[in-house]
Amino acid sequence: MGSYAASGDHYQQTLGEPWLLLHSSPVELIIATAFCTASPQVIRRLQMVLNAAARLVVGVGRYEHITPALRDVLHWLPVPQRIQFKIAIYAFDCVREHHPAYFNNVCIPVACISGRANLRSAERHDMLVPSKRTQLGRRSFHVAAPTVWNALPSQLRSSCISRGQFRAGLKTHLFTQAYGHL
Repeated sequence: MGSYAASGDHYQQTLGEPWLLLHSSPVELIIATAFCTASPQVIRRLQMVLNAAARLVVGVGRYEHITPALRDVLHWLPVPQRIQFKIAIYAFDCVREHHPAYFNNVCIPVACISGRANLRSAERHDMLVPSKRTQLGRRSFHVAAPTVWNALPSQLRSSCISRGQFRAGLKTHLFTQAYGHL
């Protein structure tokens, strides 16, 4: 792997977008490029970059499995779960009303909608997921945030946990989802 993986040419060839080289860590790279609207091809490429970074950090050879290093040594989430993590954190902030003004009316509780207050989804603290016709619309934050929020376990959606507790529980949940029970 050596100098080839560390060179900018490899990352530019892998991603095809030179501005991504400005970011200093894989986490920033993923957050900057794949927030909600990443296609499966972009997610696959980002996972390749994350794997290359893990190989560099841990010193795993090119033909050795990287998943054990990601899971057991680095405790890094795969790219799809990293994206879900970031979306869920923003959804948590929206629910707690600690969000920027442009996130107003993104996470609307089902209980706040007239005629839906008595539904089971309102009791579970679900958010309204707006319907979109296009694939890009379905990947927008307005749809992704409530979808990710509604898929979380009930203990994470509780109104009595702090942001730190939510982050820790969310990472554990996504880690188990990604790698199975340990």
